This record gives sequence, structure tokens and C-alpha cells, in this order.
Amino acid sequence: MISNPSRRNHLRSVPPIAAEPVKSLLHLDSSNSDPSISKHLTSLYADTWRERHGDAGHRYRDVAEHPVPLPGPAYSALRGRLENRGPVAVRAVGKLLASAAEEHEWALTRPLVAELLAADTVLLGVPVHNLTVPAALKAWIDRVTVPGVFTDAATEDSLLRRTEVVVVTATGGRHRSGADFVEPYLRAYFGDLGVPEANLRFVHVEMTRAPDVPRPSRFQALGTESLAAARAAVVELAGSQAFVSSVDSFDVSRIEP
Repeated sequence: MISNPSRRNHLRSVPPIAAEPVKSLLHLDSSNSDPSISKHLTSLYADTWRERHGDAGHRYRDVAEHPVPLPGPAYSALRGRLENRGPVAVRAVGKLLASAAEEHEWALTRPLVAELLAADTVLLGVPVHNLTVPAALKAWIDRVTVPGVFTDAATEDSLLRRTEVVVVTATGGRHRSGADFVEPYLRAYFGDLGVPEANLRFVHVEMTRAPDVPRPSRFQALGTESLAAARAAVVELAGSQAFVSSVDSFDVSRIEP
């Protein structure tokens, strides 16, 4: 064997390559339907994401199958005290609990807050119910929105300022901008938590009931086209390096007035 001291010394001088941090995806579904178009699309996104980043960072919750308990009076009391304190670390909330009821409420809440804070990307499957988000998703929103815990106490920056949010909505009829209360609501909600506008993405699929409901049945071909466009959009988003900040929304409507 021929040794090469200079080669060996050179190799020793090369610093080790740092491992790429594990990416994390918080995947929430809120449809109680089976089959579900929104679940189909979020599953497609998650499968594409896992092909790129692996399984380790994928966290899944179905808030329709396993509902988040509605906040009770003790939760409201705790929220009121936290609102008066400003930024507070999640680990410090436990020291502020004033009763066994508050301890119970925080035990239900803390895992949800921790999941949201840990996520690089939040993926929401949102069927449109009566012009808005399903009650199951609203319960998650109401419980996870704890005052102060999403703000950095040292800098007062949002701890979600680098979080990406992808929302997949599905509606049985037309997706009409004038009657769409889901996207504006979720944009305002996550924006209030400190998620930048450029990090919010929406994929809309419409006419999901065209195959089985008489009134929209004449739009079945358009519903099929909408679903195909939504599938392409979620695959593109899940596989991309980063969001394209010049694109505000993937709106897959194909129905002319």
C-alpha cells in the first residue's frame, strides 16, 4: 500500500460537514367526510414533502376524528392573566397556573402550542362549511391561540416569522372571491400571529360535489379540472425549495361567469 501523508493531513484539516437540520411539517386535517378531497390533497402534499425531507419531522393531527376540546372558563381566566403580562415562554406558563382547572386546560393546550412553534411548515386541510372553517378547526384555533407565547421576549419578534403555512380548501360549489370568508380569515389569523404574508399559500379546489349533487352536476368536468390543478399545485408547493413571494395564492377556479 502506498501512503500519502500530504493527502492524509489535508483530509484532517477539512472540518466535518454539519448535518442539515430536520425539517418539520405540522399536518392538520379537519374534514369529517369519507372520502375527503381536502384530506386527499393534504395527503398528497405530505407524501411529496416526506419524499424530500423524510418521515422524522412529519406530525399529523385529524381534529375532526380526534376533536380538540373547547376552551372552558378556566382557560379564559388563564388567557386574561397572560394578556396582561406580554411575551411569556411556554415553559413559564406552568408557573402562572392558579387552579387545578387551569392546570387541566394547560395540559390540553401545551402540546398543541409546542407543535405549532416547532413546525417549519403548517399544512391545513379545510373543507368549507357554511362559508367558513369547520368547527373542528376553529376549536384548534381557539385553544392554540395563547397570548404571549408566540412572541420572543427579548426581541418582541414573532416566533412564527419563519413559519410557512399552506392551506388547502375544498368547497362543494364554486369558489367565489366575494363569498370567500375562509382565506381572508386565515390570512388575518396567521398574520396576527406573526406569519409573514409572503409565507402564506392557499390552494382552492371547487365543485367537489358535482359528481353526486344534482344542482352542480353540470359542472362535473370543471370540478375534475379544478381537482387536477389543485393536485399539481400541492405537489409544486411541497417539492419547492421555497415559496415564490410574488405569488399570493394558487386559485384553481376554472369556471367562467
